[in-house]
Amino acid sequence: MWTREQGSARGRSSFGGRGRKKGRGEPGGAVARPTASPSPARHAPGLPRPAAGSLPVCVSARSRRRRQSRPPAAASRRRRRRTHPEPPREAGATMHVKKYLLKGLHRLQKGPGYTYKELLVWYCDNTNTHGPKRIICEGPKKKAMWFVLTLLFTSLVCWQWGLFIKTYLNWEVSVSLSIGFKTMDFPAVTICNASPFQYSKVQHLLKDLDELMEAVLGRILGPELSQVNDTRALNLSIWHHTPLVFINEQNPHHPVVLDLFEDNFNGSASNSPAPGRPCSAHRCKVAMRLCSHNGTTCTFRNFSSATQAVTEWYTLQATNIFAQVPNQELVAMGYPAERLILACLFGAEPCNYRNFTPIFHPDYGNCYIFNWGMTEKALPSANPGTEFGLKLILDMGQEDYVPFLTSTAGARLMLHEQRSYPFIKEEGIYAMAGMETSIGVLVDKLQRKGEPYSQCTKNGSDVPIQNLYSNYNTTYSIQACIRSCFQEHMIRECGCGHYLYPLPHKRKYCNNQEFPDWAHCYSALRISLAQRETCIYACKESCNDTQYKMTISMAVWPSEASEDWIFHVLSQERDQSSNITLSRKGIVKLNIYFQEFNYRTIEESAANNIVWLLSNLGGQFGFWMGGSVLCLIEFGEIIIDFVWITIIKLVALAKSVRQKQAQARYEGPPPTVAELVEAHTNFGFQPDLATPGPDVGAYPHEQNPPIPGTPPPNYDSLRLQPLDVIESDSEGDAI
Repeated sequence: MWTREQGSARGRSSFGGRGRKKGRGEPGGAVARPTASPSPARHAPGLPRPAAGSLPVCVSARSRRRRQSRPPAAASRRRRRRTHPEPPREAGATMHVKKYLLKGLHRLQKGPGYTYKELLVWYCDNTNTHGPKRIICEGPKKKAMWFVLTLLFTSLVCWQWGLFIKTYLNWEVSVSLSIGFKTMDFPAVTICNASPFQYSKVQHLLKDLDELMEAVLGRILGPELSQVNDTRALNLSIWHHTPLVFINEQNPHHPVVLDLFEDNFNGSASNSPAPGRPCSAHRCKVAMRLCSHNGTTCTFRNFSSATQAVTEWYTLQATNIFAQVPNQELVAMGYPAERLILACLFGAEPCNYRNFTPIFHPDYGNCYIFNWGMTEKALPSANPGTEFGLKLILDMGQEDYVPFLTSTAGARLMLHEQRSYPFIKEEGIYAMAGMETSIGVLVDKLQRKGEPYSQCTKNGSDVPIQNLYSNYNTTYSIQACIRSCFQEHMIRECGCGHYLYPLPHKRKYCNNQEFPDWAHCYSALRISLAQRETCIYACKESCNDTQYKMTISMAVWPSEASEDWIFHVLSQERDQSSNITLSRKGIVKLNIYFQEFNYRTIEESAANNIVWLLSNLGGQFGFWMGGSVLCLIEFGEIIIDFVWITIIKLVALAKSVRQKQAQARYEGPPPTVAELVEAHTNFGFQPDLATPGPDVGAYPHEQNPPIPGTPPPNYDSLRLQPLDVIESDSEGDAI
């Protein structure tokens, strides 16, 4: 007998919350489920009648006697405990876990219990988003209209969401400018002489180079302007590595290259004047020839003026010479602090050269830093104005400049943060000799946003380039990173390091003796675009930086009226001489001060944060479709159910395909039960062969393969074994 179990109108949820699935063809979603109907039984006299709806029970006198003869419940439990002891608690917990996992596996195998259509109808009927409900509740025309409107507004919301997400992922920043007023630390001030060395101390190193330079000028100027008349032999060991040449451009398509010391390519050379310039000035240019060690590859570096060519060539040769001199000797050849700094005054406090920290710079020799903050605390400035700043009087010693190495007279200075390395060649300024230079300072503090808004670093620890300036115990800067990167490329490509940059451990500076083709390699690397892009990409800006904006004004100092006594006093203090040993062409006066105490802070902040993104996404979704976050969760739930159903269908399809493939391996029908029993008892039994088809009769009888005599397997068809009963996740269902 079958009974019908009434279900709810809603189907059962994939998470067990939507009720049971509707039965096919049943309007109320009732599911037909077979149950065993109790057989009619008589009511025994003297016993209470069973309640309505319960199963009738047949009770006899024999059954009553059997029940009375049973032992009490407690004795029965003790007997069962003796025969079947209770499992330990750990085993019971393991059984509960296995049972829970088994139920979960069965629940996954069953799925949500819906078809695609039923699941979609359920979603439209229960979602809180406006629009889908009207699609299933209205007539055909309104259904079409609401479907189009819902699809249109859904597309519009997705388009707006895409725009907002794209804007957010651009990681744009907004810049805010704030102005503050407080007592500030005075910046570090680095001063250098324009000439790196005293000529009187390096003349013995540059003797051969200077003679060669004079001969080069004689060839360039011609015999009528040359002042060189001796015929001393020149040391051409330097010249052969990187010579200067004339390029005759009379025929632009076929230029002619002429060596300055090889008339008619005869290879002879002397410093005597040439009989005449090989070509006129408007048709010849001076260039530098850079060749590899074996001479197979040569490049020419052209210059628009012979002045530039001669200066660059001399600097390159001097670099080769100074790279072979120990650093201690180079420091001794530079200008000492007591000779460079004549007078010092910071605010109302006097100072001297001992308040400066020396540092050697390859381009400018001995430099001196005031208020660097390495060993002492940074000095604050009490008030803005000239009277509260730093005042210096410097002696450049222009009479002892290297003639061909330095063509600029004056002081080179730079303002920078404490504990930062001064890249004075790139960021410094000149102060003229014979002038009083006043520098008003404004402070800008930059605060950049880090990842992912910008490629900045806090301390350089995340930069893949080794900071070669860390030996100075200075902070990270992008200038230090770029120069360290160039030196790294120089060592990798040329095998040696350039004299202008610090060296890594166990490396050597380039020179003509050990690395003959270093100049050619350096020139190619210097103009390499790939090298520059690599270093710029690898290096990062500092997230926090301080910039000093300078306002510069100059005046003649000293005046003609005060020139005599000022130089007398300064000469007496420096040389203990009553005669004037200083002149206007070597004296520089500096005034460095805060122009005002207002400092500007330029700070980056996120233009679009996560709050902005969520508010815009929610605003668009709520405005066009009246939805919220819970509506998105509902949509995610329906997507999971769709995927779940799809996986179950694919698994079922794969199983059916495997079953069909397994059945295709057997030609005839499966054996009957009678044949199996006969084969089990009679080992010589052979089943009746099927009537051969037309194709089988076409072959001769002797060509048919013999039937194997191996008996069929011994099926244990009569041995009964108990099957494990697996409880279902719902009551009344058995797997």
